[in-house]
Amino acid sequence: MAEDISPEAIKNTALGTELTLEQCGILARACRLRQLESGEVLFEEGSSDDELFIILGGKLAVSRDSGRGFSNTLHLLSPGDLAGESGFLDGKPHSATLRAVGTTQVLSLKRDKLESLLFENPVVVYGVMRAIVRSVREIIRRMNQQYQQMTDYINQSGSRF
Repeated sequence: MAEDISPEAIKNTALGTELTLEQCGILARACRLRQLESGEVLFEEGSSDDELFIILGGKLAVSRDSGRGFSNTLHLLSPGDLAGESGFLDGKPHSATLRAVGTTQVLSLKRDKLESLLFENPVVVYGVMRAIVRSVREIIRRMNQQYQQMTDYINQSGSRF
């Protein structure tokens, strides 16, 4: 790791809500800092990797291929948010493309780095897993809310488009 990542940087993210400042310091040593320029892709829909990303600064646009020659932006991730949670856990392909909106800083945590903490710092690993579950639950809650809003709109308009 070439750059020092402060424990405070992690404490102010979704991961930090589950960890003490000391535990954030342990996790910081396992992470790598990346800077993305505006428009740069963090990962592509359909690609696979073993990394969890934590947004420190800037924003990431979450988009999916429409199948009609363009992509649809589904959501914007902000500082403190996690990205790539599912692929980090199960290694399956990403369901969306993440692209930087302006200069964006992310922390990268590889699965094997987290696993290396398992025996000496199991509480840190447990905290990371709890934060991932909380993040995934929030995504599901947001999707359910959007589904309900769309259903309400369709029902109110008499199913006419």
